[in-house]
Amino acid sequence: MAIGLETAIASIGAGLAILGGAIGTGVAQSGIGSAGIGLIAEKPEQLGMALLFLVLPETLLIFGFVIAILIMLSAGIV
Repeated sequence: MAIGLETAIASIGAGLAILGGAIGTGVAQSGIGSAGIGLIAEKPEQLGMALLFLVLPETLLIFGFVIAILIMLSAGIV
């Protein structure tokens, strides 16, 4: 089964969209996680705020996933 060049390039683009979102999320969460643990150690009542800030970068991965789906839909892969 052979695929066209357009389909292959669209698949690579969709993968790169998810990869970029995942790398961005990981870099952001590394700093936020260590700062959040320090905050919780000093003020345990701030746990909810620390968790909120830790979850916010996950939107980058969700945006990457949505863009990948849009790329795949426009290329006719899905």
